[in-house]
Amino acid sequence: MTIYPFVFHLGPLEITGYGLMMMVAFLMGGWLVAIELKRRGLSEDYAADMIAAAVIGGIVGAKLWYVALTQDTGALLSRGGLVWYGGFIGGAAAVILNGWRLKVPLRWTMQLGAPALAAAYALGRIGCFLVNDDYGRPTDLPWAVRFPEGLPPSTAANMEQLFGIPVPPGTVPSTVLAVHPTQIYEAVLMLAAFMLLWSLRKGGHPIGWIFGLYLVIAGIERFLIEILRAKDDRFLGPFTVAQITSVFVIGAGIWVWVWVRGRPEPERGTYLTTGRNAT
Repeated sequence: MTIYPFVFHLGPLEITGYGLMMMVAFLMGGWLVAIELKRRGLSEDYAADMIAAAVIGGIVGAKLWYVALTQDTGALLSRGGLVWYGGFIGGAAAVILNGWRLKVPLRWTMQLGAPALAAAYALGRIGCFLVNDDYGRPTDLPWAVRFPEGLPPSTAANMEQLFGIPVPPGTVPSTVLAVHPTQIYEAVLMLAAFMLLWSLRKGGHPIGWIFGLYLVIAGIERFLIEILRAKDDRFLGPFTVAQITSVFVIGAGIWVWVWVRGRPEPERGTYLTTGRNAT
C-alpha cells in the first residue's frame, strides 16, 4: 500500500492531516473531561481551562524538546518539529500550574485528564500517519505501507543514511520501501488504553490512581513500539531517547500508585465545585 500526505488548501492556507488531527485530539480531550465533570456534578468550565493550558504548554514543550534533540533552533518557527514526550511534559506542566492557580487539587486534575490523554494520543498518531511521519522499519508484512513523500520518504537511501538500517544488497537507493505503519499500531493500542481507563474511572480506586495507570500503559506501549520504529537517536546502546524516557514515565506511574494509596479523597475546591475562583 502506498500512502501520500493528506493536505488541502483553503485559499492561501495549507491544512495538513496532522494539524487537523491535533485539533480534533484537543477538542476530543476537552469533551471527555467535560463529560466526566458533568457526571460528577462538577463545573464543566475546568475542561476548557485544562485544554487551553495543554495546547499552549504542549506545543511549547514539543518544540523545545525537538530543538534540544536536534540542535535545530530554526525549528522553533517552523510548522514541523514536534516531539510527543516534550509535548506531554510541557502540557502537563501547564495544566498543573493552571490548576494550582485555580486552587484545583492536583489529584483531581490527574483523575480527569487520564482517559482524555489516551484518546488524544491515539488521534494524534493518526495525524502522524496522515502526514507520513514517525513510521517503522522495513517489513514484508501484508499491511506494510510505502511513504514516497514521507517525512522523510521511506526510501532505501534514507533507511541506511538517516536511520542506520541495512537494506538488501543491490537495492536502488531511490527505492521506496514498505515499512511498519507504527503510527497505526500506536493509535490502536492507545484507543484500547482509553477504553480501559474510561471503564475504570467509575471504580473504587483512589482519586488520581487512574493517572498512574495511564503513565504505566503509555510508557510500556512507547517502549515496545520504538523497537519497530525507524529512528536515528540511539542513546544508550540499542535504546532510543524515547525508550529511556519511557522507563521514567513507567516509574512515575508506579510512584503515583504509591502516593495515592490509602489517601482519602481530596477536597474538590471552590473552582472545581462552582466554576468561580475562591475569594
